[in-house]
Parts: sequence; structure tokens; C-alpha cells
Amino acid sequence: MSAGGAFGGNRGVKPVPPEKGVFPLDHLHECDLEKKEYIACLKSSGHKSEKCRHFSKKYLECRMERNLMAKQEMSELGFGKECEPDSSEERDVKVDNQPSSLSREKTTIA
Repeated sequence: MSAGGAFGGNRGVKPVPPEKGVFPLDHLHECDLEKKEYIACLKSSGHKSEKCRHFSKKYLECRMERNLMAKQEMSELGFGKECEPDSSEERDVKVDNQPSSLSREKTTIA
């Protein structure tokens, strides 16, 4: 009989998670708005993440505030003063990808 576990592994050793890259999932959807804003920005910008950095920053801040990831300085995560949001950019992003009321209007030609 073998002393190891399945595929020769040792069942007595506890796995150690990596320091970064593993964090609790947002089961309660506490940061859904921030996530949806970021995804909507990516879609509207042709998936150019540099144009959506301020939404990424908001999402990470939300996760840290709700203890869904370890708190860190934003500078350690690659954010600095340059990613302050431009208020016009935030207004232009549609969270649920619904067209604006102007585009829903139909014109009829008589």
C-alpha cells in the first residue's frame, strides 16, 4: 500500500496559497457596479485598457474596502496621479450597455 495520496501526492501536507493572485470571489456582488463600469468601458474603447484605468482603480478600491482583497497602496498596483478620471469619460460609459434614449427614437419619413 502506498503512503502518498492520489497520483503520488502527500496527503499530510497542507497546500500554501500564493501571496498574490488568489482572493475571495464577490459572492454578494458588492462591487458589481464597478465591475460593469470597467467592462462597459473596455467594450466602448475597443478593449484598450489604458483608457479604462480609472474604472479598474475604482474596482480594486471597492474590493479592498470590502475586504475582498488585501489592502495595498494604489501606487504598488501600478496606479498614480495620471489615472484620475476625466468626468466626461465616466458619463459616456453606459453601465448596462443600453443605448441612450436619443438612439431609441425612430424617425419616420412621410
